[in-house]
Amino acid sequence: MRVLQVGADRSKRGVLFPGTDARARQAAYAAEFGDLDIIAFSLAQDDAEPSVEGALRIYPTSSPSRFGYIPDAWQIFRHLPRPEVISAQDPFETGVAAYFLARIARVPLHIQIHTDFLSAAYRRHSIPNRIRALVARFILSRASRVRVVSERLKRSLVERGIKAESDVTVLPIFVDTGRFKEVAPDERLAARLSRYTKKLLVVSRLEPEKNVALALHAFASFAQGGECLIIVGDGSKRRELEETAKNLGLFDRVFFEGERDPAPYYALADLVLLTSKYEGYGAVIIEALAAGKPVLSTDVGIAKEAGALVATEEAYGRTLAEWLKSGARSGTLAAYPYTDFAQYVNAYCADIMSSIKK
Repeated sequence: MRVLQVGADRSKRGVLFPGTDARARQAAYAAEFGDLDIIAFSLAQDDAEPSVEGALRIYPTSSPSRFGYIPDAWQIFRHLPRPEVISAQDPFETGVAAYFLARIARVPLHIQIHTDFLSAAYRRHSIPNRIRALVARFILSRASRVRVVSERLKRSLVERGIKAESDVTVLPIFVDTGRFKEVAPDERLAARLSRYTKKLLVVSRLEPEKNVALALHAFASFAQGGECLIIVGDGSKRRELEETAKNLGLFDRVFFEGERDPAPYYALADLVLLTSKYEGYGAVIIEALAAGKPVLSTDVGIAKEAGALVATEEAYGRTLAEWLKSGARSGTLAAYPYTDFAQYVNAYCADIMSSIKK
């Protein structure tokens, strides 16, 4: 069957660029479908090129601005063979494009949801998010099937009457859990941090919705003095967070590592902290628990389902203090559905195919 997907991941780790995990996933989907075309929202400055890899074909829009995404997607679509189903990466901008293309082609619309757009924190984050939340309701009501990444998201859609339970499939994001189970601590990293009694770890993009400042304030207020906090990740809030750490007197106990492979850090950590205001899933939780490390998380995404210790923002620091005194020193991953990548690919493709049957 021929599938058209509309996506918007412009990162260097995304589908636009060869050699990435995202590209490899899409190639696996294409092999299962037989033909997979991807229209990928991108800007001219991304320097992304069209690509053909067997059954996978990727067409970046290379738009002059974000306002050109949808009309440029239409121009690409005009020259493609008619698909049997169209799937969108989200119910927002890509969902709008996919909706119009599906109407024109008269084929089923499949929508994927990776973020908790129904949470109050999502809507408070920005005016565009409020608009996206409204648009999402319209798009989802017109989709044949919806794929979500957690039971939490499915319950939200069903309880609000946006979709019938039978029209929603829970398919968590695939995480190579075996990779995190097998990684040994980096000897040089371990030696650099050996003087600290406990090593707390944050793995996150440093963006407003990730709320990493909560980890800094909790650490400053409730850590006992011999611990350190390691922050792996980068983003627009890094400089502000570094200044916060300095103002809190944490200069020699907080380490901003930038973008790194998190696996060696999980191996070294005693506790992983996740402080997001909202998450659709929370792959960091899966990675850390797969590595056998306990996780203290805000009540977002898959935290409760996966086996993390959950606390509200208000109680986060106190919960950290309790963990430091007597908390579990190991973590156990619960409710992870995949035994291997092939099982995930089969489930993902079967869900999109089921849109046609419906």
